[in-house]
Amino acid sequence: MNHTLNPVDAKTYEGNLIYLYGDEAAGRTLPLSRKEIEVVRERREHERDFVAVFDRLPYHLYFVSFDSERQAPDCQERLRCTAAKVLRMLTADGDADAAITAGGTLPEEVAAFVEGLTLADYSFDRYISKTPHHLQNLTIDSLFLKPAELEASERLWNRIFWCREWVNLPVQDLNAAQFAEELASIAADLEGVSCTVMDLKQIQSLRMGGLLAVNRGSVDEPRFVVLEYKPKGRQAKEQPICLVGKGIMFDTGGLNIKPGDYMSEMKSDMAGAATMASVLFAAADNRLPVHLVALLPMTDNRPSANAYAPDDIITMYDGTTVEVVNTDAEGRLILADAIAYAAKNYNPNVIITAATLTGAAVRAISTFGIAAMQQNADRPMTLLRLVGEQVYERLVEFPMWREYDEMIKSSFADLRNSTSSPQAGTITAGKFLAHFAGDSPFIHLDIAGVAYFSKAQQYYCKGASGYGIRLLYAFLQMQDMMKK
Repeated sequence: MNHTLNPVDAKTYEGNLIYLYGDEAAGRTLPLSRKEIEVVRERREHERDFVAVFDRLPYHLYFVSFDSERQAPDCQERLRCTAAKVLRMLTADGDADAAITAGGTLPEEVAAFVEGLTLADYSFDRYISKTPHHLQNLTIDSLFLKPAELEASERLWNRIFWCREWVNLPVQDLNAAQFAEELASIAADLEGVSCTVMDLKQIQSLRMGGLLAVNRGSVDEPRFVVLEYKPKGRQAKEQPICLVGKGIMFDTGGLNIKPGDYMSEMKSDMAGAATMASVLFAAADNRLPVHLVALLPMTDNRPSANAYAPDDIITMYDGTTVEVVNTDAEGRLILADAIAYAAKNYNPNVIITAATLTGAAVRAISTFGIAAMQQNADRPMTLLRLVGEQVYERLVEFPMWREYDEMIKSSFADLRNSTSSPQAGTITAGKFLAHFAGDSPFIHLDIAGVAYFSKAQQYYCKGASGYGIRLLYAFLQMQDMMKK
């Protein structure tokens, strides 16, 4: 979708027009006939949120009514969702071009609508012979947005689209080596970004027992990718924020193989790695003044060859021994090595993980947000929760009480990678990961319920969502402000 900023006069514009209307104070300037105004006013007496379509043959006026008196986050999220509805209308009408203006509406409300419209217009269609319809050109009234703001948003949306594309790709076309190569190629074109790709021999030399164990059943080699973004002017010793993402390119469950229904969509098990890479690239695109390191362990989890097995005891990067209880609890093993690597080598300001880690997270809060946990990271967690409410990628903080430590203790090793109990599955997974962070501030985001949708949800299309990128980007934007 091509975005342009130009003045838009709603009363004289010739073309498909989207008009946002949030406050009766703007009633005198509506681009409607008297009869149409009566229809709108009568309807707003019963409901504030609706879309009315008026013919302006050969074009249409999509009149978007909303309640501007709601709390800002709720109001803006409703506008994003309404934008997806309007996009479906434009698509049904075969429209390729549209313009947006507004009355009784704030700039941030217009920006939210544009964001929803743009994010809803993505589709994963590279394997489809006939390309689906897309909105080609969107003109936005320059009264509401500034060029720099729009350009920064476009770069962020582009990274969300790339994240969705990576997660949607089947493992036949995106294994660990291919993904690592693509990330290195992108990093080479970005100012201030470096990329280190470690192959099997280098991973063996690091003794990353978790990543190596999970990879043993695969014919494809693992990769450990370290992306670093250091903006100009940052001191070399400044503590970075470390972003750790789970990169299981496909998860069969290993020898504890998943039942058929549970194995579908497991190409999405690398969404954490795709998310963290996209966040770092977006920060570099917009030159955010924050030092970042993304650590991305990658492999698929298969039951063939010399696959690791229940009862195996493996030694992790930091020397911790782990009893394997379930080979389908593999994500925490590869993340643990990366977390320990971050804690040892970067003296991080905070370590944040993103992973499609547990079905228990979905059972706890469904597909409406992120299950989050923290250790020694009260302030950054509070900030994450606040910005999550603002961008409407919300999180729920789960407790990390010491009593949960007993559930991951092993009789034969330091820890075990899973419990035999169906209780507290999300928390015990977070507890396992927190062990490897040591004293470093640590936050874990379980995105299992939101990274991939089996059917379209509002402006999140069917398939990969990119959920969490806007959350973490907004969090990073706040870092420099907090230092001033």
